Order: sequence, then structure tokens, then C-alpha cells
Amino acid sequence: MRLLTAGFVLSAAWAQDWPQFRGNPRLTGVALSPVPKNLKVVWTWEAGDSIESSAAIVGGSVFIGSQASELTSLDLATGKVRWKYKTDGAIGESSPAVAGGLVFVGDLNGVVHAVNAADGKGVWKYKTGSEVKSSPVVSGGRVLIGSYDEQLHAIDAKTGKEAWTFRTQGPVHCTPGVMNGVTYVSGCDENFRAIRVQDGQQAYLVDSGAYIGASPALADNFAYFGTYDNRVLAVDMVSKKIAWSYEHPQRKFPYYSSAALYGGKVLLGGRDKLLHCLDSKTGKELWSFMTKARIESSPAVADSRVFFGSNDGRFYVLDVNTGKSLWEFEAGAPLSASPAIGGGRIVIGSQDGKLYCFGGTD
Repeated sequence: MRLLTAGFVLSAAWAQDWPQFRGNPRLTGVALSPVPKNLKVVWTWEAGDSIESSAAIVGGSVFIGSQASELTSLDLATGKVRWKYKTDGAIGESSPAVAGGLVFVGDLNGVVHAVNAADGKGVWKYKTGSEVKSSPVVSGGRVLIGSYDEQLHAIDAKTGKEAWTFRTQGPVHCTPGVMNGVTYVSGCDENFRAIRVQDGQQAYLVDSGAYIGASPALADNFAYFGTYDNRVLAVDMVSKKIAWSYEHPQRKFPYYSSAALYGGKVLLGGRDKLLHCLDSKTGKELWSFMTKARIESSPAVADSRVFFGSNDGRFYVLDVNTGKSLWEFEAGAPLSASPAIGGGRIVIGSQDGKLYCFGGTD
């Protein structure tokens, strides 16, 4: 069975899971798992240190990294710890990816880890030249991940051996998106690059004109991302040119949050405290929603609702079509991590080390 959503096709195997950062290799932030209309906190878990990593949810298990230098697996239903794996360094923003029975994650010591998803035993380690904040994406039997050593690394998923590396002109902070055998990197070197997964050769480059911290969201031959010079860009991957650029008329702040793509809309948070909803074809703002602090969290979408955290310590649920507030939860500490949605539940971590799981009230 194949399912169509937000202009692209996903297999039914993804329907209840959120196996990587942004939910899928195109980094669209869209969940196929239904979410209950009325939400409550089902369970919380204390990591012991800040959580900036976003969770993966696969087969009823939650996988989360923390600055306590641990990758942890918990039961999605109860929050009970299944296992813990000690990493070489703290896990920052690198979010676990699950594929082929393994969990992959990077740490701030520059080590990429492959861990058995069932029991938490280490399978291999791969050392990069600097810290890893990028999240892994698995495609074509390879783990693709960026490092602050200014390289995109392609690692054999089974053996942990280097397949190839591609050197950029700045740290590779973003999570690489993948579509049709090509991986896309929005770089700290101000370039948007297309690189072939098979051989690591660059297909093309588009100059964005600004530092980029966000990851690219891909759909319908367009890539969308915000930049540090206060703009949101759409890159036409056919013409290899910038299709449109959006800048708020008054509030000039960088974008760090990665975009979600849903129903012809581009949704992303800004350091201007706003969640922005733009028309994907024109870049025109459809609506915006004000929080009380910068939004680093990348929004996720399910059932015509958008879910995200803010550094004001609140978790928000909005109507994706109107921007109307539907529900808020006060966590009390900044929520810079991004929500993961799977198995009818939403999981997000906070900077005070708490992991929250939201589910239905009935």
C-alpha cells in the first residue's frame, strides 16, 4: 500500500512511525499517524540533562538522545525505560534515525553510533573530525550525516565503514534531505547543494546568499528553508534557481526552525517569536501566530493540526488552515526540540531534561 500526502508518496510502513528527524527522508514534518482530538500528558520521563534531540518512534518504542551522553529507548505506551546506551559525548541536536533494526545518532564528540534497536547494544562507531549536530538519514544502505568538520559523511549502514565524504566550505549543521537518489544540504557555507547518494558527486549548487542553520524540506521538486538573514527561500530543483523569497515586513529575525510542508503550506518558526505559514507556490504569508519567545522547534503536522514548542516553555497546537490556537501546555522550560508523532502520540523533550508524551483523553 502507498499513501499520498503533502505532494509525495510514502509507504504504509511509515504510517504509525516517526523513524527520523522530521519524520521521513524528505524532511516534511508530516505524520500519517492519527492524533487524538483532545490531548493530555500520558507520561513524562527525566533524562537527567537537557534534551535538544528530537525523538524517533518506531514499533511502539521511543528513541531519544540527551546531553547526559545517553541514547535511551522507552516504551511508547508507558514511558518505561527499555534500555540505555552510553555515547562518547553529549547528544545535542542530533536526532536518532531507525532503519534495519539499528538506531543511528551522532554526538558532540563527533562520533556516529549504530545501536541495536532491540537491546541497546553497540554495533559500530564512526568518528568524524568535529562535533555532530546533524541528524542521520538512511538511504540506499548508507547513513548520511553532517559534521562540523565541514563534511557530509556517507557511512555503510551495516558495517560503519566510510562510503564517501563530501567537503563543503563550512560546518554541515543541517540534516540532509533525500529525494530520488539525491541528498540535499542547506549549508552554513551559504550554499544549497545537491549530491548524489551513490557516489557523493555534486549534481549542482545554488547560492542562498546567507548562512543556513535549518534543514531543507523537499516536495514537488522544490526545497524550502529559512536563513540567518531573515528570509525563507524556495529553491526550484528543476531550474536550479531560487523561486521565491519571503521576509517579514517588520520583524527582521533569523530562521533556525526547519519547515513542515502540508497542503500547499510552508510552516516554520522564527526567532521573531512567530510561527509562519506561507503559500508554497508564492511565498505569501497566509497567517502567523505569536508566542512569547523565539521558536527553534521545527513544527510537525497531523490531522490538519500543527504542533510545536517554543522557548517560552509552552507546547502549542494550532489549526493548520487558520493558525487558530487549539491547545497549549505549559512545560516550564524551553522546548527547542521538535515533536515526534507516532502511534497516536506526540513526544517532545525540554531543556530541563523532561520528555513529555501526549495522548488522548478518551
